[in-house]
Amino acid sequence: MAVVTYLDTPLDGLLRRAAARTGDRPALTTAAGTRTYAGLDRTADRVAHAVDRAVRRPGGGAVVVCAPHPDVAAAYFGAVRSGRPLALLDPSAGAAAVRELCAAVHAEIAFVPADLAGLFRTAGGRLHTVVVLEPAGRPAHTAEPPAWPAGVCAVPWAAAVGEGPGTPFRSPVSDADTVACVQLVPHPATGARVLALTHRNLLANAAQIVVACGLDADSVVVDHLPARHPSLLGAAVHAGAEQVLVADPDPCAGMVQCRSRRATHYFGPSARLTRLAEDERFAGHRAPLPGGHLRAVLCADGALEAETARRLRRALRVPVLQGYGVGGLSVLSHVQEPATQPVLGAVGASLPGTECRVVHPVSREPVRAWSGGEVEIRGPQVPSRPAGGWLATGDVGYLDLDDRLHLVARPAAVFLSGDTAVVPGM
Repeated sequence: MAVVTYLDTPLDGLLRRAAARTGDRPALTTAAGTRTYAGLDRTADRVAHAVDRAVRRPGGGAVVVCAPHPDVAAAYFGAVRSGRPLALLDPSAGAAAVRELCAAVHAEIAFVPADLAGLFRTAGGRLHTVVVLEPAGRPAHTAEPPAWPAGVCAVPWAAAVGEGPGTPFRSPVSDADTVACVQLVPHPATGARVLALTHRNLLANAAQIVVACGLDADSVVVDHLPARHPSLLGAAVHAGAEQVLVADPDPCAGMVQCRSRRATHYFGPSARLTRLAEDERFAGHRAPLPGGHLRAVLCADGALEAETARRLRRALRVPVLQGYGVGGLSVLSHVQEPATQPVLGAVGASLPGTECRVVHPVSREPVRAWSGGEVEIRGPQVPSRPAGGWLATGDVGYLDLDDRLHLVARPAAVFLSGDTAVVPGM
């Protein structure tokens, strides 16, 4: 049985610990260069100071858009370190989700990639500062003043956060059961709902993923996802692993980076992995394979067709694992074991310490193995607010005789775009 060690510390302690242990090791590599753990920790301190300066009213908070941008990791850990309420926004969401999350944390400052900044023009509420994360390698600029409502200003990352070592920021959070961040997760019956995750929830999920995926300080993780998931980000920092962000949507781009960076793990979405398996360059071996260092490929949304997974497994000669979580991996609960063969809808066993059950959609009573119903999960990474600690996912599935979960449908896989709910594309 896997042994998982959970830290009893605020979430930003993960980054502090990594900086103290392996400060000169690579933490984040992008097309713009490599940042060490010590450098990432210093930038997070500057972000925490920026958030603390910007929040003028009691209870005011921040929003971070979880785009695949090199500054998002520092923005996330820095905002958490500030101790202010934090909302995390999926980059595929729209203006309605922006307004709801800004209201949920009384946001006064937001960290947003330049191409998504327009979503915040109608955020309303207390928001007065939008920190623009410029595309890597391009000069910083601010949005045209007329494009922003009165009282709201857009400032470039460098002007808001600054440069240099800065001053360490001491987090005011001392209780790991304090809420660290909130996210919108969809449910077919209740619509979009706010999921509040504590520091303890996020720390536990990071430790669980480290064990399930076999991450360690020598791991190099190629992240080819269209969004930065806090569960996977926390796991990489917990392990002290190097993360390589690939923004290029070309399905072969991640494999190219796996080869050049001697990666041990690849994380990607089902849509991108499907295109990779069907790509003529990959099938004809004209695109470079990742080499002998790769240990596993994780499909991070648990929706990869079994035949596609088998085809990739044969070509790459590594396990292709299904991962499953609530609300776009807000909470990761299942990862397929490396020794198991891909099966239609199978997303594997629960993470260590996690329970899963399937309930009747009306009576809410647990059903027997092989019977379909709504999937519910409970564990240290799940908020305890729902009755009995069970979190209803909105997804339809069943458990087999070995308690392994099989998904039938994911009606919850939608996000608010504008004022309508849509299934996000890749």
